[in-house]
Amino acid sequence: MKTDLLEEYRWRGMLNDATEGAAEALAEAPVHAYIGFDPTSDSLHVGSLMPIMGLVHLQRAGHHPIVVVGGGTGLIGDPSGKTQERQLLTREQVDENLAGIRAQLEHFLDFDTPTNPARTVNNLDWLGELRLLDFLRDTGKHFSVNALIRKESIRRRLEDEDHGISYAEFSYALLQAYDFLALFEREGCTFQMGGSDQWGNITAGIDLIRRVHGARAYGLTYPLVTNASGTKFGKTEAGNVWLDPERTSPYRFYQFWLNTDDADALRYLRYFTLLDREQVAELEAAQAERPHERPAQRALAEDVTRRVHGEDGLARAQRATQVLFGGALDGLGADEIADIFADVPSERLERARLEGEGMGVVELLAEVGAAQSRGDARRAVEGGGVYLNNRRVASVEARVGVGDAVEGRFLVLRRGKKRYHLVELV
Repeated sequence: MKTDLLEEYRWRGMLNDATEGAAEALAEAPVHAYIGFDPTSDSLHVGSLMPIMGLVHLQRAGHHPIVVVGGGTGLIGDPSGKTQERQLLTREQVDENLAGIRAQLEHFLDFDTPTNPARTVNNLDWLGELRLLDFLRDTGKHFSVNALIRKESIRRRLEDEDHGISYAEFSYALLQAYDFLALFEREGCTFQMGGSDQWGNITAGIDLIRRVHGARAYGLTYPLVTNASGTKFGKTEAGNVWLDPERTSPYRFYQFWLNTDDADALRYLRYFTLLDREQVAELEAAQAERPHERPAQRALAEDVTRRVHGEDGLARAQRATQVLFGGALDGLGADEIADIFADVPSERLERARLEGEGMGVVELLAEVGAAQSRGDARRAVEGGGVYLNNRRVASVEARVGVGDAVEGRFLVLRRGKKRYHLVELV
């Protein structure tokens, strides 16, 4: 699928800036372009989705995407946007993280197409071979310290009397510039892309290629994503929203997108999905007509969850979401129950109390605090407003046993439509 890449970026709101001549170079012939990813974790998070989707559109436009995982620079750490030095990683940690990142990128990029396959490279392959004296002589001579300390990321750290900046991090700009030079020489790569905070590092690499080879290279940046309140995208009270289902379950991942503010949902549809202009326009109209149905959020949550976690992960996330509105618990495991109801009132109960004939439902409700008293519990059951595992309790004489618990671990009590109470058997 060939498209005008910069026009696609502009329509989607993904173009922050581009160097002079970038549009002409992209229109002239397929180019090799790269984005670097920091291997400080074995999983990417949703904050990485903007550059990932940038590579997706690049590949769809017929160009050649290169993913640079910073096995070398990751041992140093980028000072951009940081107030203090990162904890340094071991080589073994970096290798493990690289494998996890590559596996996640396969959900987005085609590494097998014969025409313009995506590739991953590790900059430790060339940075690890550098000799200090050669690097200082051949590369360091092209950088002015005066210019480096004017970079915002470095200047901000120099002004911090408590932390300052180490020589290792100060050298990061040189190493990233050398990455661009190495990829230019090895792969014919003429484009580097990244977030707007990487503009200085990108232009440093362009300048290095010009000085060493007298050749032209180009840069392009994406905007840094924020939400309607102006805070950093992808951060929640629980921390980052990860692409790894072991860190952020498909249910919580789906809920993150489903709970997007109305002011952000249509913008995020352009950023993070491949829906075309007509589809987005239809969702814009539907959102304006029926905002209470949240059509934009539902389309966004479905599309991104499907891409990251597959059809099965999406189905489980949607089924888990339905549980909160009274849907059956069938097919859900104990871990999923714990995840879905992590934020509702909960109580522990000795498993032995439910063995044999079990415990009367009225006693259970009062015991775990789901009712104020046995009298309150009895009236609630008689009024038809009590549910066990989202099935209505028909009689005040009903008893609850271990066999009613999901995988022998959890009972889900509900009063009315939404007053949930989780009981964990221990």
